[in-house]
Amino acid sequence: MLSIIIPTLNEEKYLPRLLESIKTQDLKDYEIIVADSNSIDKTIEIAKNYNCKITKGGMPGIARNEGAKIAQGELLLFLDADLILPEGFLNKFLQKFEEKRLAIASTDLDFLTDNKIFKFGAHFTNILYKATERFSPGITECILIKKDVHEKINGFDEKIVLLEDFDYIRRAVKIGKFEHFKDLKFYTSVRRLEKDGFVKTTLQYFFANIYMFLFGPIKTNIFDYKFGHYLDNGDSKHEEVKK
Repeated sequence: MLSIIIPTLNEEKYLPRLLESIKTQDLKDYEIIVADSNSIDKTIEIAKNYNCKITKGGMPGIARNEGAKIAQGELLLFLDADLILPEGFLNKFLQKFEEKRLAIASTDLDFLTDNKIFKFGAHFTNILYKATERFSPGITECILIKKDVHEKINGFDEKIVLLEDFDYIRRAVKIGKFEHFKDLKFYTSVRRLEKDGFVKTTLQYFFANIYMFLFGPIKTNIFDYKFGHYLDNGDSKHEEVKK
């Protein structure tokens, strides 16, 4: 069975889209775990309506770990709440994962926008992740991993403020094989890019990667990273995804 784990904080406008895209997948042998960080909107109500398991959350790394603690599946799929999965995504992802005998994997991403600059950013990110997967692996908001590997590396480091997922994968690849699939993609919102600005967000992650390379995991908030600070969670123009 697959355990899908979703960290949330006030995601009433995004979570239904993700859950609906999961519901319409061909794969049916899964459970959904929502790790919530004290949402004050309808996030929990929505999760219950979709028969999700609910557990406590926190910052993304903490929430993912809490979700993994109650997961029943042999495979864990960590998804951000503002994603949409295209038709057939889960079956294809799991099939490729099993065929290649991987321990951890991610896929290409695309943005839910027509903005050409944002689209270029997604395309460049995909090329970068594929090019560096063997010597400096990066990972997207969609992470598939064997549960026993997650447990062997003691999950996400909950002290890390930013790029906890990069630290996670770089520990995971020491004990198992990783691949970034360039022929499979999910869709994600551009809310952070719109809220914080494309240039600011790009530079934030660029310098954060340099810091991590030189000094190790980022355990103080020197890059002013914010979680769940969006006033408007809607992407009303881009709710549909091409099949």
